[in-house]
Order: sequence, then C-alpha cells, then structure tokens
Amino acid sequence: MKSVVIYYSYSGNTKKIANILTESLSKTSQVEEIELIALDESRAFLKQCHRAFSKTRAKINPVKFDLSDYDTICLGSPVWAFGPAPAMNAYLDLCIGLEGKQIILFTTYGSGTGNQRCLDYMQDLLSKKKAGTFSRFSIAQLKVKEKDFVIKKIQETTRL
Repeated sequence: MKSVVIYYSYSGNTKKIANILTESLSKTSQVEEIELIALDESRAFLKQCHRAFSKTRAKINPVKFDLSDYDTICLGSPVWAFGPAPAMNAYLDLCIGLEGKQIILFTTYGSGTGNQRCLDYMQDLLSKKKAGTFSRFSIAQLKVKEKDFVIKKIQETTRL
C-alpha cells in the first residue's frame, strides 16, 4: 500500500496533524508527505480571508499532481472563511489520478464556523474527479498539540 499526505499549513497547526497522520499511516503503508507552499501569499490576515472566501487559487510550489500511484490520498487544510486555503484550492484543481481512490480529508480550525462547509467543498471537487471513498476529520486549533486526542480522532474516522 502507498499513501500520500498533502497539506497546506500557515501557522503550523495543519502540519502537526499531517505529521501525526503520516506516522499513523506508516504502520501499514509506505507514506509520502507533501507540503504545499503558496508562492503569492499575503501576510495580512484579512487579505488571506478575502482570497479564501472568493475561492482564489494561489500560485503553489511545483509538486506531484498525478496521484495515480497511491492507494490512499490525504488532503489537509486550515479552514479560512468557510473554505480551504488558496494553496489547497489550487492543488484540488490540478491533482489527477483520483479515480476510485480512498480519500481522507482533514482540516484544522479556530471557531469551527464553516468547517463542515470547507470539508463539503473539498469533497465535492474531488467527487467530480471520480474519487472513491471519503473519510473526514477535523481538529480544533486548541487540540492540535494533544497527540493522543488527534490519534483517537484519526482512528475513529478513518479506521487506521
């Protein structure tokens, strides 16, 4: 089995979850981890929220977009203005090779407002690319440092 964990993390919260997910997957699978880097990102929070709310696509670092070699594909993003970060929006548009694959979507969030909408949006985009089954989980920013909590949430929702 081959798995990939692809994520964008601005503050480091989503990266922490991605690292724990990679560790969990590595017990039964060969895992690759890919961090998306936004090349045109603003450091102003309100500009970032506006870009996320308007579903802007960021310019991202060159990464692997053909995912046909993987059995499980994990995609993670912080929730910004009810949706994924612009870097994840760009990746979701460009990725291919999802047909029939197991997809794990994960988010990190502050207030929780818009979290389900973000996950629904990501799942809808990937469903249009004929992705297979979906598992989803979310972690509040106040819980990202609680490794046992995160592992339990991963296990509950993904059956890993």
